[in-house]
Amino acid sequence: MPKLLRRCRWNSATFLATLAAAVALVIGASLVLANSAVGGAQAANSASAKAVSASTATSGIAPAMSCSGVAQLDLAAAVPGVPFEIGSATELAASANTLGNWAACDVKGVIAPQLHFEIKLPETGWQADYLQLGCGGLCGSTNVTSAPASAGCIPLTTGAFAVASSDEGHYQGGGLFSTDPTLSADFGYKSDHELVQAAKEIIKQYYGQAATRSYFDGCSQGGHQALTEAQRYPTDFDGIVAGAPANSFTALNTFSHAWTAQSVYLNGGPATITNADLADLHKAVLKGCGAPADGIIADPLSCTWDPGTSQCAAGQTSTSDDYCLTADQVTTLRRIYAGPTDDHGQLLYPGYQLRGSELNWAGIITPATATGASGDISFVRETLRYQIFDSPQPALTYKDIKFTAAYYDKVMRSNEGMYDATDPDLTAFKKAGGKIVLWHGLGDQHIPAVGTMAYYKAVEKAVGGEAATESFARLFLLPGVAHCGGGQGPNTFDALTAITDWVIKGDAPASLTTKSVDSGGNTTASRPVYPFPYYAKNTTGGPDTDASSYTPVKSTAEAKLKLNWLGSFRSGYETVGNWVGRQWVVTKGKN
Repeated sequence: MPKLLRRCRWNSATFLATLAAAVALVIGASLVLANSAVGGAQAANSASAKAVSASTATSGIAPAMSCSGVAQLDLAAAVPGVPFEIGSATELAASANTLGNWAACDVKGVIAPQLHFEIKLPETGWQADYLQLGCGGLCGSTNVTSAPASAGCIPLTTGAFAVASSDEGHYQGGGLFSTDPTLSADFGYKSDHELVQAAKEIIKQYYGQAATRSYFDGCSQGGHQALTEAQRYPTDFDGIVAGAPANSFTALNTFSHAWTAQSVYLNGGPATITNADLADLHKAVLKGCGAPADGIIADPLSCTWDPGTSQCAAGQTSTSDDYCLTADQVTTLRRIYAGPTDDHGQLLYPGYQLRGSELNWAGIITPATATGASGDISFVRETLRYQIFDSPQPALTYKDIKFTAAYYDKVMRSNEGMYDATDPDLTAFKKAGGKIVLWHGLGDQHIPAVGTMAYYKAVEKAVGGEAATESFARLFLLPGVAHCGGGQGPNTFDALTAITDWVIKGDAPASLTTKSVDSGGNTTASRPVYPFPYYAKNTTGGPDTDASSYTPVKSTAEAKLKLNWLGSFRSGYETVGNWVGRQWVVTKGKN
């Protein structure tokens, strides 16, 4: 039976101190994170560690220069092909650092033409590790305030990582930047590769030595960034955490969001389902899916509940005690659970909403009132107006999306190569020694988890099967969890622990422990999640709120998942853009 991950812990070499004087020691520059038994000092992982003085033995690798000196560095030509400048370098007090209790040199700069970045360089505690964070939505701002899926990872809170992020090349959150081809390329695939090169150079200057290991952690668009790196630049990072990846970006922001919007606003009319309907609808779904007492559907892909079974009888009025659906509501729900399809039943996006996600729809799929606007409408608007056509189309709305093979080809052919991260061939990443943990909430209201399942199965096919894939990549699905967190299931966990332990010790995560934590920081429930296609089932009769009550069970629905999809997960679709003279030229290729 797969073992549970224990909490992240720090395991440096033991040091001795006397009352008379401090004794110089040698310590490792490694993170030791738990998902296996702790076995001795990590000398093997400290090959690049160096003797340090007693004053720095307990605080990691000390800076080789002042923070103010970083601002004076001229590194414009330090990285061939990545011209960048440092704009400022200021002291950040430990009390003001949201990542943990460590003071930092907070460096801000720009990579040409306008890729803004920020990097926090620990003044104490650095262990020669680098962590790059992704952003969300269409980005437009840096994110060095929190790391996704890292709850309880002590090295992050003690300054073991130098941490960086960028705005992906633009400084506003809408899609307007995509009217410029350079900025589109930065957002689509280039920005993270450029940032890791610039950040590593700054790290080398500040500490007088290079980072020895590099990690990436992101969710949503950050998950897209994570997969882009694994696919296009397989040697940039040793370990990657990709949460709820928006990797099928083009189809997601056109066909998927437009489909749910057109389904809720049938025939362009008022919303058939609003936020007020969701609680009663969710109860009906739980009953129809045979959910356990805790109200969490552990294997929603296997549930085929039909909304038509809850349709109101002639003359019946729906109440909370006797809930039923109108004919239009049945149509809406059937469409949402089926996903965007053409007249032949072929999906135009590799996914659909899973049953049990209903409570998470508020404000995204459903509006507050029948005449209000949903989040899906705005998601489609930005992409449709500015990202998928050669010139801005400000008059277009979600109503203009056509669910046909011809329209699909029109949208995808000219955009997927720049914006998508769907290449399943991670052979180069695997060969480079890279490890990747993917995770996705099964109650995700933004990006259906089915698409990540389908992508993972495509990776298995591309790299040689389940065993070959599990040796470097694993997918964890979190029941009841909404987009990048929240929802009804335990949603607090530490994937950063898993990936660093895998990279450092070669110990692949057999499970992750997820928790529900109240406002006071108290754990109210815990549950293991196992690698796809296994899910946690209470087979012991113990409390549903206790992780020890669960054992892994294989999901037949997940293992046999097949999509009738117009697209495909394949290699060779990627494009790159470059200025040749004064003309923007797009060619085939990954980088």
